[in-house]
Amino acid sequence: MIKEQLCRTRFAPSPTGFMHIGNLRSALYAYLLARAKHGKFILRIEDTDRARLVEGAVDKIYSSLEICGLDHDEGPDIGGPYGPYVQSERKDHYLPYAQELIDKSEAYYCFCSKERLEALAESGQIGYDRHCRDLSPEEVEARLAKGEPYVIRQKMPSSGSSEFVDEVFGRIVVDNKELEDQVLIKSDGYPTYNFANVIDDHEMGITHVLRGSEYLSSTPKYQQLYRALGWAEPAYVHLPLILGEDGKKLSKRHGATSLEDLLEAGYLPEAIVNYIAFLGWSPGGDTREIFSLEELCEHFSTEHINKAPAVFDYNKLAWVNGQYIAALSPEEFLAAGQSWLKEAYSGLNSENEKILAEILGSRIQSFSEIPEKIAFLEARPALTAELFYNKRQKLDCNLSLRVLEEILPELESWTEWEREKIHTYLMSLPEQLGLKTGQVMGPPRLALAGQKVTPGGAIEIMMILGREESLKRLQSAVEFLTEESKNGRDD
Repeated sequence: MIKEQLCRTRFAPSPTGFMHIGNLRSALYAYLLARAKHGKFILRIEDTDRARLVEGAVDKIYSSLEICGLDHDEGPDIGGPYGPYVQSERKDHYLPYAQELIDKSEAYYCFCSKERLEALAESGQIGYDRHCRDLSPEEVEARLAKGEPYVIRQKMPSSGSSEFVDEVFGRIVVDNKELEDQVLIKSDGYPTYNFANVIDDHEMGITHVLRGSEYLSSTPKYQQLYRALGWAEPAYVHLPLILGEDGKKLSKRHGATSLEDLLEAGYLPEAIVNYIAFLGWSPGGDTREIFSLEELCEHFSTEHINKAPAVFDYNKLAWVNGQYIAALSPEEFLAAGQSWLKEAYSGLNSENEKILAEILGSRIQSFSEIPEKIAFLEARPALTAELFYNKRQKLDCNLSLRVLEEILPELESWTEWEREKIHTYLMSLPEQLGLKTGQVMGPPRLALAGQKVTPGGAIEIMMILGREESLKRLQSAVEFLTEESKNGRDD
């Protein structure tokens, strides 16, 4: 009985900027597959494109994975048995393999200048014209001896077709005439992404390669390298495209497209991971939409990855995020939303922040909604007669004035401002005044907030604002309604 090979997946980003949604999904699926199969998830930094490197981008990769809970088993920061895990530190690994391919006539030296290649492109030539492919060994040696700059290109078959089986898209056939003689080693001695990718995957024992479906047509190039070097190929898992709601590839024009953007917009990492997991995958017969990372690991399978492009729906993401926010304890809510609360309300303190967490938790879908939801705490909107009119509750300016004139003197007499005391008092008034609860609780809430819709009731708002500000706003409302009554402008 042949023992199944331990599953080893990798996430191999280039340190060229932020963690894009597509990159994050690739990392997530590679992580989930490794965990589902009790294997290893490896982080590798592919920094061979030196011109596009961005300072600090490697740290962003580390922090992004940590924020999302995607802990890797091997990588540049923690080491492992197949290091180094940074391509620029593996530079000496690649040239011997390129030389082996040259010796096997599977690769060749190309001396074409940048100017010649640019002229080819301008002439309408599609891809490299294989100008140096059949140079004689003598000419190659002479040009190398003169120190002419060169690259090493892969010698692709010029006829027939190549095929492979992808775990998502099934059998794929590509005409070999479409395969360009790609560069393996650049003139600066660094390997290209495609070449280093294959070498590193082999040396690190990667068993499953997960990447975007845009790489489907170029996969035969990787196959040719594996076969030329006599290596077993990994399993290929190509992921569907991620589109905007307009059907075009997701980009900045659609909104937030990176993990950093989404976090800044007030989305929780757990919600982002949950939503992104469903961008091209489903848990089979399980109809739930909210999954913890641990549950995703248990349910994940490449069999349930879809071929069709996934649409990034910001409304659905907001809904998922709202579910996570609603499930937070007040302490967790404050830990996640503290900066938003501080920015929105200068009167925030250790007492009223707990009430804000209580009333906002089930009323927002992202923390970025907080400033708008509680703007009235910082500056109450101007009062209007229409504000105090509610046909359903049979509420108008006169009744509102009557209620506030009853409440204000009592509250002014209190030296202690306690939630339970305010609650007991206000809840006793409907019976005393012969009114409905809404007719009593509505006027003070409207007076305090200056708007019809609020994330909390009168009692919560009073506790958040405190005694002094609450009494000031109630008195201001009494004065406003008194003036409205004098002028006969009641609704």
